[in-house]
Amino acid sequence: MGNELSLSNEEMGKLVSETRFSQEEIRRMYKRFKRLDHDKNGVISMDEFKMLPALAANPLLTRLVAIFDTNHDQEVDFDEFISGISIFSSDAPSEKKLRFLFDVYDVDGDGYISNGELFHVLKTMTGTNIGDEALQQLVDRTILDTDTSGTGKVSFADFCLCLTSRKMLFENLVKRLNVTDAI
Repeated sequence: MGNELSLSNEEMGKLVSETRFSQEEIRRMYKRFKRLDHDKNGVISMDEFKMLPALAANPLLTRLVAIFDTNHDQEVDFDEFISGISIFSSDAPSEKKLRFLFDVYDVDGDGYISNGELFHVLKTMTGTNIGDEALQQLVDRTILDTDTSGTGKVSFADFCLCLTSRKMLFENLVKRLNVTDAI
């Protein structure tokens, strides 16, 4: 792709449908994408994401990029970029946002959030602000309160039930992970 986004009407229609962005918003996102693609190879690497100070300072950047990178090639192409950014649109369906949030915590992608995964992600977010013992107590309590099936892990259904019953928490999590202002 050159400096201008050239898509067929069918391709543009598919992006509009999948992302709920307008054609003009997609074109603007493409310009943002091109600005991030410093080496002009059509993909954004982790190093290129880190060139933006606001993103470099985000402790969850690696997780967010891993979720955007749906083909797992360690780079984000435009389709992955626009799809990932669309999660933060006010028009994005709650189900899509919930899946994205769940995936942040489901590090190994097995469909469950384990005690270890929750600890790891929360430790990444809090750094040294919370001691390991206090954080482990928080993780244990969260798993206990959220795991409705008694497996010791949080399923996607458990996660959805927890967050949909706590609308403010859900909205705050989405807002805190939103990287669109930094891009």
